[in-house]
Amino acid sequence: MKTAIVTGGSRGIGRAICLELAKTGANIVVGYAGSEQAARETAEACVNLGTRAIAVRGDVAQKQDCETLVATALEQFGGIDILVNNAGITRDNLLLRMTDDEWSAVIDTNLRGAYYMTQAVTRTMMRARYGRIISIASVVGLSGNAGQANYAASKAGLIGFTKSVARELATRGITVNAVAPGFIQTDMTASLPEEAVKRLAADIPQARLGTAEDVAHAVAFLADERAAYITGQVLSVDGGMAMR
Repeated sequence: MKTAIVTGGSRGIGRAICLELAKTGANIVVGYAGSEQAARETAEACVNLGTRAIAVRGDVAQKQDCETLVATALEQFGGIDILVNNAGITRDNLLLRMTDDEWSAVIDTNLRGAYYMTQAVTRTMMRARYGRIISIASVVGLSGNAGQANYAASKAGLIGFTKSVARELATRGITVNAVAPGFIQTDMTASLPEEAVKRLAADIPQARLGTAEDVAHAVAFLADERAAYITGQVLSVDGGMAMR
C-alpha cells in the first residue's frame, strides 16, 4: 500500500486530491496549516473509503514543520511514495501597491514550501528508487494575471522547479510533474456574483469553470503506475484556456 502526503489537504482542491488518492488505496497524510477540524474531517472521509489517514499540522513555509510532517508520515506508515505540493495562498494587489509582506508570504508558501517538502522526501524516495512528486501550479503561472504578480511568479517558479528536479531524479525511479489548474470552483469563486462567473466561463473554450475533482483526477493519474514514463511535464486542467 502506498502513502501520500498532500499539503493544504483540508479543503478545496487539496481535499479532493486526498479523497481521490484514497480511492486508489493509498494511505493519506493530510497536511494543513489552518483548520484542524476541516483536516480531521478530510482524514475521516479518507478512512471511510477504506484506507488509513492522519491529519498533521504544519506551515510549509517553515523548514522544520516540513521535516516534522515527513518524519510523522514515515513513523506512521513506514514510507512515502507520493508527495502533492498543493498548499498555496494569494495576496492579490497591483504591483505599485503590493507590500513586501504580500510578496514574501506568497513566495514563501507557494514556492519555498514546495522546495522544503520536496527536499524532505527526496532522500526517502531515492532509497526506495520510487516516487511521485506532483506540484499544483496554475494557468496564471503560464500566462500571468494583472494584480497577481506575486502569485504568478510563485507558480511560474514552481514550474521551473518541477522541470529541474525532474531532471535530477529521473534515473532514480522518481517522476516530478506539475498540474496547472485554470478557473476552478472553490470557496473563493463561490462568493463571486453570477455575472462575474459567466464572464470567466466565457473565456474558457469548454464554457464552464472546472471542479476540484477535475484537478484531483489529473493528480491521481500522474501518481499512478501508468504515468511512470511521464516526468518534467505541466498538465493544464483548464478547459482549454492554455490554448490561447
